[in-house]
Amino acid sequence: MGLLSRVLERRGAEVPLAQKRDPLHASGLSDAELRATWICASWLLGYPDAELLGKVDVIRRLAEDLPEQTGSGLLASLEAIEALPLRELQSRYVDTFDTRRRGCLYLTYFSQGDTRRRGMALVRIKQDFRAAGAEAGSNELPDHLPTVLEFAAGYDAERGAKILRTNRPGLELLRLHLQETDSPWHGVLDAISETLPPLDVDDREAVMRLAAEGPDDETVGLDGYGQEEDAAAVATHTMAAPSSCDHDATASAVPIELTKGPRR
Repeated sequence: MGLLSRVLERRGAEVPLAQKRDPLHASGLSDAELRATWICASWLLGYPDAELLGKVDVIRRLAEDLPEQTGSGLLASLEAIEALPLRELQSRYVDTFDTRRRGCLYLTYFSQGDTRRRGMALVRIKQDFRAAGAEAGSNELPDHLPTVLEFAAGYDAERGAKILRTNRPGLELLRLHLQETDSPWHGVLDAISETLPPLDVDDREAVMRLAAEGPDDETVGLDGYGQEEDAAAVATHTMAAPSSCDHDATASAVPIELTKGPRR
């Protein structure tokens, strides 16, 4: 079954009222289960190196204690990752996430494309980080999926989940792409998807549109948008970032560290 056909499945399904009222727990998972899923996913989606290998046992213990709903996908990816030699795994990672548009780990690239709207979306994510007492570092954009997952797991589950829900169509396209290419990481995206409410009709239409047309393209900055130093900094960074999803590139860094602040 093709990507569009699978997106169309259950297209008319209504989201239950209870899930609309409490989208954070629409999956039925507890706060602890959501956070454990997100931190495992964040680690597994980081560039595979010695640091990741040092976390394998912790990831396995956390995933084994999770409901099958999310634990099975995490464990499947962990098994696939462990089965590959490190150099081959690193090569697969670069090919999967740094050279293919549909494999992009930058969430707002899917929703906003290479447009000035993307800069505003990045500023909003940065503001969510700050509101939770966290500050994104300078080595990575704040919409980097492992970073958002790390934020949701360790700082503010509600704000983190909101960022994921806002960018759900892109997440779904990424999930379907990894599934179709039999990527070692597709189980991770399955697990992330299971922490979120079901796709609604608008989300499904957005996925189909992305699959057919791709993200918007408008290579401009943010001049005149009045976001002071945040917009200027994000504009500069945004101009370089999308290329990591468009063509051959060196491996990106592991998820950025967030400056520690009050956790919620």
